[in-house]
Amino acid sequence: MTSVYPFSAIQGQEDMKLALQLSAIEPSIGGVLVFGDRGTGKSTAIRGLAALMPKVPMVLGCPYNCDPDVSRPDPCIYCESPDVKGKQKVKPQQLPVVDLPLGATEDRVIGALDLEKALHQGEKAFEPGLLARAHRGFLYIDEVNLLEDHLVDALLDVAASGENVVEREGLSIRHPAKFVLVGSGNPEEGELRPQLLDRFGLSVEVRTPKDIDTRVKIVQLRDEFERDTTEFVRTWRRKDGAIRRKIEKARSAIDEVEVAIQVLEAAARLCMALGTDGLRGELTLVRASRALAALAGKKAVDTEHLRTVAPMVLRHRLRRDPLDESGSDIRVQRALEESLD
Repeated sequence: MTSVYPFSAIQGQEDMKLALQLSAIEPSIGGVLVFGDRGTGKSTAIRGLAALMPKVPMVLGCPYNCDPDVSRPDPCIYCESPDVKGKQKVKPQQLPVVDLPLGATEDRVIGALDLEKALHQGEKAFEPGLLARAHRGFLYIDEVNLLEDHLVDALLDVAASGENVVEREGLSIRHPAKFVLVGSGNPEEGELRPQLLDRFGLSVEVRTPKDIDTRVKIVQLRDEFERDTTEFVRTWRRKDGAIRRKIEKARSAIDEVEVAIQVLEAAARLCMALGTDGLRGELTLVRASRALAALAGKKAVDTEHLRTVAPMVLRHRLRRDPLDESGSDIRVQRALEESLD
């Protein structure tokens, strides 16, 4: 994918890059919410990360990106169809990055009746939507805070179950829809519904760089990329490869990373100090800390891993306190000092 800007060439925005890598290592974290200024590399980073991820085996032509090595309790309606069954061809392919536009209809997102087949062939057939295309990859929503409520409701259902269920016009279809959900937006244009906000595992804020050296370097590299894309990608291929190998190693080692009871207690104390609702914050803290430890090549999670991921896990889960005008990051840091020291 020579048209994709290399992930390793992105300057600054370290929190965003780390959050994306952690979600790629451990998809159960729940995706990443990126809030901040326009033109700060949000979509560039997502596409760059997806491009450097190792290719995965997929059934060619399958609209659900089926993994041929995984037995499914509910067979894929495409792979099990008479015209395809037993003739599937498998090929390693890049993880998909699917954009969910704000103006998309519900049918376009979750899928609907294939009208062409219904009208011309007189048969009911399912036309998969964007959620099917995003399975095993990334679903990217720009301006996620402006997403219409009915689409938010659909996303909440799928995010909770990892499965998309469509029942309409006499059709009853069920297919897997597991993806890393990445949303971006400008907080000045509106807030996210609390239900959707809570579904994002990590939240990071990006800002336009304030120092001249970083701004000059970003513009210089982007200009080089646009003038000779092929050569630019070749130049950064080694660094992208190093990141890919680290992620692959972390993904294979993460199940072996231990989390001591002391770390679990520290996570619980931190969430209690901040008054977060439910236990999703603690679960995400543990998952993100384990992914960070795996990325660093460690065999066990320690409190420093917890400190690193705590702001991105908890900043969007805090209740508003009318008596405390401190920003969310300051409140998290204060709780870290009180709970872990």
